[in-house]
Amino acid sequence: MSQYSPIVAVLATLLSLVILLSSSFGKKTQDVPNERSLHVEPIPRIGGVGLMAGMLLAWTLMLFSLVWWMVLPLIGLFVVSLLDDMHSLPVKKRLLVQVIAAAILVAGSGVFRQQGAVGALAVLLFTVWMTNLYNFMDGSDGLAGGMGLFGFTFYGIAALLAHNETLAMMNFAISAATLGFLYYNFPPARVFMGDAGSIPLGFLVAAMGLWGWQQGCWSAWFPLLVFSPFIVDASVTLVKRSLRGVKITEAHREHYYQRAILLGWSHRKLALVEYLLMLGSGSVALLTLNQTFPWQVLLVSTGIYGVLMLSLDVAWKKTKRDQHV
Repeated sequence: MSQYSPIVAVLATLLSLVILLSSSFGKKTQDVPNERSLHVEPIPRIGGVGLMAGMLLAWTLMLFSLVWWMVLPLIGLFVVSLLDDMHSLPVKKRLLVQVIAAAILVAGSGVFRQQGAVGALAVLLFTVWMTNLYNFMDGSDGLAGGMGLFGFTFYGIAALLAHNETLAMMNFAISAATLGFLYYNFPPARVFMGDAGSIPLGFLVAAMGLWGWQQGCWSAWFPLLVFSPFIVDASVTLVKRSLRGVKITEAHREHYYQRAILLGWSHRKLALVEYLLMLGSGSVALLTLNQTFPWQVLLVSTGIYGVLMLSLDVAWKKTKRDQHV
């Protein structure tokens, strides 16, 4: 039955969104533009609800293969994030829930027993960072959905290559749900993911990456390379803001994808360029899947990302300088 999970996921997501968009809930839960936004009109922020409904329904086909230490915190994050979409919860409360979710993942998966205190702490911090990172990168039409489609598809392919069909189908179900969401989110977006979608997806990047690593499907570096388009943008932006002494919890438009839009790129152009980057990073990760640590690939990738970011930095500074002339 598990082989049908991707079909169930995409169809259930599409049907859920049709219902939600025509409901009073969909009309009331709007993403109103603020200082961080790249859109100018309110858009329904209920895409994550449909995405999660499709994914979880598909997972019921593999019910006895699920692990509590991933599903329980995932549902908790979804509920709290949905409440945040509706009522704007304080940052400290949201962060506390994210830390608890990551702690459940670490404790239940046995990382402490396998890797010791340092390894467990590293996984916990990585999980919290990925959970927030994905949310930070959800700011342009088709971007977060595309990363989910490509990233979890590559997880699934790697699991199939390791002959782990259950893990593969779980990941394909996630990517199929994001595909259903993208039908409404690809530029011009008719619905946004919201925290109810981006927060759980970020958690799943870490959780699935951990599970696949523990089962010997891939090395620890594999998830980092697959999701590097998001990891690099968000992490470099965080470091740059921290070095300037800026409060990192404040909303901003300093991510590289945001600046590309502000420099005149359309949402469609940005999405397509990012998709090529996602496809490239995932393909390279698969090609080097059996390597212990692909230093050459990581060095080349660092150089490519460096050139791309430097180009945007130069264009941004030139634009700002011309505006002050």
